[in-house]
Amino acid sequence: MTTTQELDPRLLEILACPEDKGSLLYFPKEDLLFNPRLNRIYPIREGIPVMLIDEATNVDADEAKRLTELAAAEGIKPNFEA
Repeated sequence: MTTTQELDPRLLEILACPEDKGSLLYFPKEDLLFNPRLNRIYPIREGIPVMLIDEATNVDADEAKRLTELAAAEGIKPNFEA
């Protein structure tokens, strides 16, 4: 069984999308950071966010909607305000 390790809140405060420099939505249960502006997911591997554009995954509209709705349902807010 894999145990999810949550990111340090201090680290989370400074993480930004490397492309648009905007905030991200952090989903600790899914080990990912989501940029809703670009519909892009950045993976978290072994507790380390992989903030490389080449390692990111662009998601389709259905997955972006799922993540946006999940964030609203679970009270997940952007990691910082611009």
